Amino acid sequence: MSSTSSSKARLKTIAVSPKHVRDKNICSTLTDDLREQYRRRSIRVIKGDTVRVMRGEYTGIEGKVEKVNTTRGTLSIEGVQREKVRGGNVKVQIHSSNVRVSGLNLDDKYRQDRVRGQDQRQGAENDTSMTMDNNDKNNDKKKRNLNIGNTLKKGSLVKKGSSKKNNSNKTKRNQIKDNEAKNKTTKNNDDDDNNDNKSQLKKNQSNEEKGV
Repeated sequence: MSSTSSSKARLKTIAVSPKHVRDKNICSTLTDDLREQYRRRSIRVIKGDTVRVMRGEYTGIEGKVEKVNTTRGTLSIEGVQREKVRGGNVKVQIHSSNVRVSGLNLDDKYRQDRVRGQDQRQGAENDTSMTMDNNDKNNDKKKRNLNIGNTLKKGSLVKKGSSKKNNSNKTKRNQIKDNEAKNKTTKNNDDDDNNDNKSQLKKNQSNEEKGV
């Protein structure tokens, strides 16, 4: 009981719904080529669109839409008809969910602008996303180059600092060596003077002893 009541309620809401809601429900999927061209999956079917029946007794038949029944959501398609018992032919109504659109009627400028505008909008969004990705890549490259430059500068500064330290150490060592050499020369001179004094004292003592 609950399933039947819910289905009845759903059908009642579809039947009582306003025209703009029923128009949105008359949509069919697009072929792969049209999906790639217009960047959308489905579209509202109108008179003049070319459709192909995908399910039911008339599967595979392709033709133009001659009439759209908005109250029932069905389509009248060229070539989809059956014979009457008393003679003659009658159109068979196919629901919009059972067909696939293979060609669009773009005589209406509003529809043309809407379909192509959405395509251009999505293309622009893709272009902006591509430009954003390229900008991000360029920023990453710049950051890497800056990091490499900073590391090279630091390395050069370290090398310069180490070379300066080495030069200062060398100058200090040279100064120490010069001072040591000077001290040695002064010591040698003092030793020579002391030896001369000692020899003179010895001579004077010997002379005094001889005089005595």
